[in-house]
Amino acid sequence: MATLSRDALAENVMPDGDINSIGISWAAIFAGAAGAAALSLILVILGFGLGLSAVSPWSNSGANATTLGISSIVWLAFTQLAASAVGGYLAGRLRGRWTNVHADEVYFRDTAHGFLAWAIASLVTAIFLSTALTAAVGGALHAGAATVQGAAQMAAVSTITRNTAAGGDAVGYYVDTLFRSDKPLAAQMDPASRAEAARILVNDMRQDNLPAEDRQYVGKLIARQTGLDQASAEKRVSDTYTRVSAAINAAEAHATSAANKARKAAAYSALWMFVALLAGAFVASLSALFGGKLRDELR
Repeated sequence: MATLSRDALAENVMPDGDINSIGISWAAIFAGAAGAAALSLILVILGFGLGLSAVSPWSNSGANATTLGISSIVWLAFTQLAASAVGGYLAGRLRGRWTNVHADEVYFRDTAHGFLAWAIASLVTAIFLSTALTAAVGGALHAGAATVQGAAQMAAVSTITRNTAAGGDAVGYYVDTLFRSDKPLAAQMDPASRAEAARILVNDMRQDNLPAEDRQYVGKLIARQTGLDQASAEKRVSDTYTRVSAAINAAEAHATSAANKARKAAAYSALWMFVALLAGAFVASLSALFGGKLRDELR
């Protein structure tokens, strides 16, 4: 059996073995993928815990949404790079030693080992991470979802007002302002008139229009209840309708702005995750080269 000569080393060729031997070690690849997936899961859960500790239930306390968003992206990128580096190194270091193979072929095989370990770890993480993370922090997730749902319901008051013909309670405050008077409270009590005025106001809000006949009729109800003259009562109806419309438009604008911000945040997060995954593939391949080189240096 020939010994390893300096000329062979200069040509980057190992003279022993079979060049046509199988150039992939699935055991090493799966070992690297398992290590990468496990480390990724641990780091993601740690990052989620650190994120919860940065959130405060008190106003003007704790990190704001922008800070949390940037921190989440940075932590996920770090998680991807760290897990990919470990997985790639394991895949390169644990594979068998190839002999009589040109150095360029060794580099390619090590790169392929690192890339495959990264690919398998990414697929496993994508499949199982959401289930494991939900089980670990499910209570916190449900609490956060309830908070978001409450905010969404408040932002949707305008939609309820415009589309619910019997939604007098949604504009109850404004109906109360229509019937305000200096007369004794007992003399103002007429639930039927108030309910009718509320239904008319909500219907006009739904149609985004205040017909003259509705303004005059509600004005008569107000004049009868409060003692105002017809012109003043009709002016009160018009002013109240304008206030309700302004409140609805402001709520809709706020909800639209929040939706646009959420959409942009989701798009940016997906873009940065793509960059992190791409960097993870490169780091895994590079780490496999390093691990394979150390493996070949052992005698």
